[in-house]
Amino acid sequence: MIVRTWRGWTHAADAEAYESYLMSTGFPGYTATPGNKGVQFTRRDAGDRAEFFLISLWESWDAVRAFAGEDPGKAVFYPEDEAYLVDRELTVDHYEVFASA
Repeated sequence: MIVRTWRGWTHAADAEAYESYLMSTGFPGYTATPGNKGVQFTRRDAGDRAEFFLISLWESWDAVRAFAGEDPGKAVFYPEDEAYLVDRELTVDHYEVFASA
């Protein structure tokens, strides 16, 4: 299993709107991809910003590529992300799971 993580930041005032936007774009985009084994979308408010940390689980590298494209190290963005994000990681991290409970 592969864990894929990404971070992005919004203004605190835009956090709830971005949360809703993620639920209508990213969440179905992740979960509808064959080989997706789950997602966790998290948010942490810190002063005038909100940090979003997305964690997804994939059964294989083929499943990751089915979601992310041929360069799975690049982050996937949706059309209106620019309107919300004040900072974002352009790449993602991947980890191979060797133990789980």
